[in-house]
Amino acid sequence: MSEVTLDGRGRLTLPKEIRERYGDHYHIVQLHDGIKLIPIEDGPLDALRSEFADVEKTAEELRQEARNAALDEAGR
Repeated sequence: MSEVTLDGRGRLTLPKEIRERYGDHYHIVQLHDGIKLIPIEDGPLDALRSEFADVEKTAEELRQEARNAALDEAGR
């Protein structure tokens, strides 16, 4: 874990090893106890395609499975 400090203008400089690993673009998410930086891929659509390349079901099939799981969990 690294420690960083905001400069006088409110800027945060991430350590080089973090930038090299995760890139230069982030979403900042506010949590109840802090913040979280989520890296943004240079090509977000390419990242999604590679993330889901092995999924063989259609979006509708996945949606229906999620709906059924939610109903089962709610005690249908």
